[in-house]
Amino acid sequence: MSLKTYFEKNRKRLRKRKRTIVALSILAVLGLSTATYAWFTVNTFAGVQDFELQISTGDDLRVSMDNHGSDIEKYTHVITNDMLNSYLRKNYNKTIKDIILDPVTTSNGKNFTYQHGEKVNPNDDESYFEFECYFIATRDMHVHLTKEAADENGKQNGKNDGTRVSTNSPAPQSDVVKACRIDFNSEDESVKTYEPNKGAKVTALNTFDLPGGEMSYGDANQLFTLKKLTPKKVTVRLWLEGEDPECDNDIQRANLNVKLSFVGIRNGKNAPG
Repeated sequence: MSLKTYFEKNRKRLRKRKRTIVALSILAVLGLSTATYAWFTVNTFAGVQDFELQISTGDDLRVSMDNHGSDIEKYTHVITNDMLNSYLRKNYNKTIKDIILDPVTTSNGKNFTYQHGEKVNPNDDESYFEFECYFIATRDMHVHLTKEAADENGKQNGKNDGTRVSTNSPAPQSDVVKACRIDFNSEDESVKTYEPNKGAKVTALNTFDLPGGEMSYGDANQLFTLKKLTPKKVTVRLWLEGEDPECDNDIQRANLNVKLSFVGIRNGKNAPG
């Protein structure tokens, strides 16, 4: 083989190898461009449409936006949008429909930051939703989140129509329900965080979901305890977890509907009563 022929063959092999490398690099870039990342990248956010708290047992457990001491008759079985709007007007000069949920994150359920670590306050123009309420009971009990609402007599009806986080926004905006978190922070107990449609753990925060089948009560969905006729302040927070894989541009401009149902379980029993 002549020296000229040898070099010509080597040039052809190098050109072919170079084309292969370029082709593989393009495929790799395409693969990266179709990946899904958490956190919004443009400023059109999700909002809260409706928010309601409901007590699922009779006269044993009640709630109010204000502390009425041990006067049980001044507490009620439900906190409505109107009550929350009054609270927000008084304390933040806005209503629920003004609350914009901007992706935030937290490691303890109390302190929240934006993606790059900047501290964020509740009920700002773009942040997370927070309010305080007071629970009271006519006996010592554990309070749980439940998916079974109450009938007209205040007893659980066994139907899956209690706690529900939903949206009337179409897909893929409807994935907003998978990115939200709701936590409950009482004065003297640890924060408990509800994650609807719970997926893989994405932050240091421990979360729980309600069971898929028959409702059961245990440590996982116990929120706090009450002493007889002693009101307890509970801070409720709703946010979009920026680290959640579903918290991407697809869920922008979605609306959330939130209904929380609570049940009281007497000390020493494992069923509502």
